[in-house]
Amino acid sequence: MARRKIACVVGTRPDAIKTAPVVLELRRHPDVETLLLATGQHREMLAQALGAFGLTPDRDLDIMQHGQSLAQVTERSLSGLDELFAEIQPDLVLAQGDTTTTFVAGLAAFYRKVPFGHIEAGLRTDTIWNPFPEEFNRRAVGLFAALHFAPTPWAAENLRREGVADETLFVTGNTGIDAVLDVARRGTEVWFPDESRRILLLTTHRRENWGEPQKAIAEAARDVLETVPDTILVVPMHRNPQVREVLEQVLGDHPRVSLIEPPDYPSFATLLARSDLILTDSGGIQEEAPAFGKPVLVLRTTTERPEGIETGNARLVGTDRDVIRNQAVWLLTDPKAYAAMAQARNPYGDGRAAPRIRYEALRLLGVASPEEVAWA
Repeated sequence: MARRKIACVVGTRPDAIKTAPVVLELRRHPDVETLLLATGQHREMLAQALGAFGLTPDRDLDIMQHGQSLAQVTERSLSGLDELFAEIQPDLVLAQGDTTTTFVAGLAAFYRKVPFGHIEAGLRTDTIWNPFPEEFNRRAVGLFAALHFAPTPWAAENLRREGVADETLFVTGNTGIDAVLDVARRGTEVWFPDESRRILLLTTHRRENWGEPQKAIAEAARDVLETVPDTILVVPMHRNPQVREVLEQVLGDHPRVSLIEPPDYPSFATLLARSDLILTDSGGIQEEAPAFGKPVLVLRTTTERPEGIETGNARLVGTDRDVIRNQAVWLLTDPKAYAAMAQARNPYGDGRAAPRIRYEALRLLGVASPEEVAWA
């Protein structure tokens, strides 16, 4: 009997990071053939992230073009993946999260009547427009997924309210925790070894924050430096020119600011561990920072990851300059407030999500494998 085939599809850096533990776990089981397919939605950043896990795509559509629209990304990914699925004939397709690649991978699988497994299923905000287009993507995928791998009980409840059957729904923890703990253990980068001042880490790139919100975020970070002198600011700059231009304009001339190129993933994990306070609009970093006991200020008006807010790991501060500055200064000057956030329980996982996903994915295909102890 021929081995069953599983196609794991990635397109962006977060896709790569959160899918890599699942690919590696599946490839430990010789009864299935696991293929890694890339759309190339992020080109350099995707290759860099996969390289941290010793992975390269088996096939790469390489769709990235400068200035292309969401419609063009969707169109090129859909036609390319449809052709690949016709050729490869997978028995199951897996993709994670809420990127355009994930939505299109699920849609292409649906058109081919191939079961689709959604990793990191069930995240929701209260409006389909924020974050854009991610909120639409993940809601749409929930309509046709055969397996829903919810990272937390809250995400699972969202899916139940939408009518997802319990027999297709599994709480696994988040594969991002598997990934960040793995690479941090192996990481060799030593950041600022002689620096005694506290390190603030700022990452900002979301589409809804481009323009004036981006400027307010950067100005708030500069305000924090002026108010709390024993701090430095480290800013890994997203490759998008619209993001970089604002960051360079507002922060580029400050003596305690380091504007750096995006580190590879192992280096970024050790930078997270080295930092004292995280300011971010990234969804993944909201999950990763609590793994290292780092408080997070979320630079968004909504979050699909409320668990960290509820446990006290994170605070939703939006993009208002004064609010960001005041919240950051409060944490940096109130040791009890800081400790309460740093010591809160991590609600996102225990580093064993990938084996749980592997077990259920192979079970769907009729392939036996060791069962992992349930989480949460």
